[in-house]
Amino acid sequence: MSETHFAIAAVLATAAVTWGLRALPFVALSTLRTGDTVDYLSTRMPAGVMIILVVYSLSDLPLPQPQSLVPLTALATTVGLHLWRGNALLSILGGTTVHVVLSSTVPAF
Repeated sequence: MSETHFAIAAVLATAAVTWGLRALPFVALSTLRTGDTVDYLSTRMPAGVMIILVVYSLSDLPLPQPQSLVPLTALATTVGLHLWRGNALLSILGGTTVHVVLSSTVPAF
């Protein structure tokens, strides 16, 4: 086989494998789209992921020390904004702004 034929065969084989790997999840999961499991997970997963992220982020926070007030204040701001307005973008931006401002201005003890 010449180099040109080998290169064409390699490109075609690579394209076929890439296309197959990208199409396989859609074909394999098409039966799950109508199931109750996916409906249940789609309603429960966002809150579960957020809880896991909050617990992980605050797990090594030294609570008795004053510098832990900055992330806790930002968390309280985020939760408060979300309960008040119900807007995720506003909550995230508000909490991030409070955290950045407090981290930049409040001295570490």
